[in-house]
Amino acid sequence: MRLIHVADLHLESAMESNLSSDKARLRREELLDRFSDLVCYGEEHQVDAILIAGDLFDKTHIRKAARSRVLEEIREHTNITFFYLQGNHDRSDFLQDVHLEEIPNLKLFDANQWSSYELGDVVITGREITAENAKTFTMNLVLDSANCNIVMLHGQESEYQGKDKTEIIPLGDLRGKYIDYLALGHIHSYKKERLDDRGEYCYPGCLEGRGFDECGEKGFVLLEILEGKVESQFIPFAKRRLHEVEVELTEEDDMPSVLGKIKEKVESISEEDFIKIVLTGNTHVDFDVDLSRILREFGEKYFFVKVYDHSTIKVHYEDFINDKSLKGEFVRLMEQQEMDEMKKSLIVEIGMKALMGEEL
Repeated sequence: MRLIHVADLHLESAMESNLSSDKARLRREELLDRFSDLVCYGEEHQVDAILIAGDLFDKTHIRKAARSRVLEEIREHTNITFFYLQGNHDRSDFLQDVHLEEIPNLKLFDANQWSSYELGDVVITGREITAENAKTFTMNLVLDSANCNIVMLHGQESEYQGKDKTEIIPLGDLRGKYIDYLALGHIHSYKKERLDDRGEYCYPGCLEGRGFDECGEKGFVLLEILEGKVESQFIPFAKRRLHEVEVELTEEDDMPSVLGKIKEKVESISEEDFIKIVLTGNTHVDFDVDLSRILREFGEKYFFVKVYDHSTIKVHYEDFINDKSLKGEFVRLMEQQEMDEMKKSLIVEIGMKALMGEEL
């Protein structure tokens, strides 16, 4: 038996924090296309079921076209059973006015009780976590040790120290429960660890990265189950990857050398991808990084490029001992200040630009 474990697709995300309205619209359509591609992958690889462990959608009201597209994929692939457990972003009108009896291959879960479904010799069990059941939902989970048990949940593992305590999954309470594979959603990076001597827990991560906090490979997990044993494999599947590239500058750099360093760092990256370029290091006091030139050079080649200048100038105060200009006077004044050297360099840099009439 083969299963796909996927989560955090976040279909219908706004995508406009970085992108233009046209590119944001394109990305929303690409996310929908990727869901269709995932289902096609399942068809081609003779997958028996697709486990969606939460956050299929990202907003309350979704476009009719998006809603219809997802439902059509489910209806048309009757040989695949879709197990859909809602996450914290899934309070949408996706299934509003849908007659579920007309879609027998779509299985749902709720928050009031654990729901279990038999799929061949595998039992798939799940429950939605809410503020009301957050402290007690694991207490009445009862599984048969003779079965191959897959449990679906959406939430943050118990080691998490964040503020949202309604979505915490207490892993300790799930150990010894005869779980062979704990299919989780909520964390947007792939993670697989042992749960106990019998089973493992896994986050597949998101299917497509949407921001630079979601860099790296994104995809889903393919499960192979043979004689009750579960083997899992991460499958990279994203259409576009997000990359954060750090480029260290030195006092010897000018703009041609900066552009050369960036080119060397990004030349192996696909033109379909997103790139965040972060400039670090120390530059000469008279050198000003031309960010707009960097964007012109690389912005049109890649799908999206953002540049951050985190470099600082290296001030050699001895060079300004005999400088009688206002700039020299300013640097000597700053040298006398008792403060962190990095903060002092930043003030010198801002002051230099102001004295030269440059835009800050």
